[in-house]
Amino acid sequence: MKYLRYIIIGILFGIVMTKSEAISWYRIQEMFRFQSFHMHGIMGSALACGIIVTQVLKRVQAKSIEGNPLKIAPKANSVVRYLVGGIIFGLGWALTGACPGPMFTLIGNGYAVILVVIGSAMLGTFFYGLVRDRLPH
Repeated sequence: MKYLRYIIIGILFGIVMTKSEAISWYRIQEMFRFQSFHMHGIMGSALACGIIVTQVLKRVQAKSIEGNPLKIAPKANSVVRYLVGGIIFGLGWALTGACPGPMFTLIGNGYAVILVVIGSAMLGTFFYGLVRDRLPH
């Protein structure tokens, strides 16, 4: 029962992703072909909400559930790492038609073939963990 709230939030997230058509392969292809504003609007509104909430949390000096102050570490100004990572992420997203959040929602909607994509993503993450120290960051 300790994790019930996270399960409920995950279910609500899945419902929102499904109802907003963010898990639709056709919507994702429209986005990458610049044929529709639908997905760009979803991501843009999420980005705007994230910026606003982060700034509010910083200004009010919010604390965690345990009472510790929230610490938001500044990001490194490394253009290359974000550019290369973004390109790899975007290629994977375009090829599979799913980004990490909707991948799990697709399982809940009965698309078992997405398990191949999830397994590949986990394998890629594991491989990155192995070679991370050897990469130029």
